[in-house]
Amino acid sequence: MTLTKDKLIRRLAEATDKPIPLCGDIVDRLITEMMVCLQEGQDVLISGFGKFLVTDKQPRKGRNPQTNTSIELASRRVVTFRPSTKLRDYLNGE
Repeated sequence: MTLTKDKLIRRLAEATDKPIPLCGDIVDRLITEMMVCLQEGQDVLISGFGKFLVTDKQPRKGRNPQTNTSIELASRRVVTFRPSTKLRDYLNGE
């Protein structure tokens, strides 16, 4: 199963005994702040969980698999995630 935004909001509401709309606003604000920081090129570090990093990818040559023609893929920015040691240990039962 996947933890969706809705499930996250409901779990937060249950754990804190706060109303669902308030928890929804908190989760929305958190996500928005993370997106703004990443868009500005800042990394987002959540201690004990991991780090979201923005990486610039250079333009590169690609191939259209349907027509087998070469195309130039533009440069772009991508977000990568590096889990913390604590998260890795937790996932591995340590």
